Amino acid sequence: MTVRPAHLVVATIGLVVAATGSLFVGVTELTPAGLLRGDDDQLMVLWESRLPRLLAVLLAGSALSVAGLIMMSLTRNRFVTPSTAGTAESAALGVLVATVFFGAESVGVKMLVATAFALAGTYVFVLILRRLTFADIIVVPLVGIMFGGVLGAVTTFFAYRADLLQTVTAWTSGEFSGVLQGRYELLWITGGLTVLGYLYADRFTLAGLGRDFAVNLGVRYDRVVTIGLVLVSAMTAVIVVTVGNIPFLGLVVPNLVTLLLGDNLRRVLPVTALGGAFFVLVCDVLGRTVRYPYEVPVETIAGVLGGGVFLVLVLRARRGNA
Repeated sequence: MTVRPAHLVVATIGLVVAATGSLFVGVTELTPAGLLRGDDDQLMVLWESRLPRLLAVLLAGSALSVAGLIMMSLTRNRFVTPSTAGTAESAALGVLVATVFFGAESVGVKMLVATAFALAGTYVFVLILRRLTFADIIVVPLVGIMFGGVLGAVTTFFAYRADLLQTVTAWTSGEFSGVLQGRYELLWITGGLTVLGYLYADRFTLAGLGRDFAVNLGVRYDRVVTIGLVLVSAMTAVIVVTVGNIPFLGLVVPNLVTLLLGDNLRRVLPVTALGGAFFVLVCDVLGRTVRYPYEVPVETIAGVLGGGVFLVLVLRARRGNA
């Protein structure tokens, strides 16, 4: 199936309609009529809470999906993404270190430390990946999940010893209820990184075909892989620092899109970005409505939905290898 401009336009319009509708979902009353008549309270809710939350949802969803797509291509494994390679857990460890040693510094400092830890953790996983004896497509992400589990245990242990367990949990739990004007703007960085990923899409596609093939076509393989890992780590770290971890997002959406449209990054990256934004938007709306007026974190909704799709994809891959 080929992605046509008309398809992207329809998908974009559908996302805009859904996003506009989500602005009016919540405990505090917000109605089109109230906005049209200039109600001060409703306008304040719109500009200070609902609109920043919507932008955070769209930016985080699109960036984390694109990060998963890039990582899948570079590692040549459909199940290796930031949530199955220890990248998100490494970023959480970085948040803990930044909180302990740079607690009085700005969020930007925490983001830089988290990015460095995410890059280091991802690089360690890549080294492990190169030394794996098993070529099974399922074994590799399972090793990554175990690696992430070890990092998560280390983070929990030291957070407990430093009496920062609740702080780290609050930082890394994926939810958007605390997003307000002035507390989400770092996510615009992920928008720029997503554009940069699109510009390098062809190189990532060639690198995903293997070192020898890429080098023969004039691609600097090591440089392209490093750029890709830096982009993935930075996207993941910014999202973890700003809104927390959203599990399975970088795995489910890229897999579904590439199964339908193929593996050419330049062609499928825009659709992946739109799909990721829509997935997180759906999870956010469900989280606000399933126990209304209480709110279920997006992390929980995405974990349930994404975990189910992940199992289906694993079983499908098993049948394909049988």
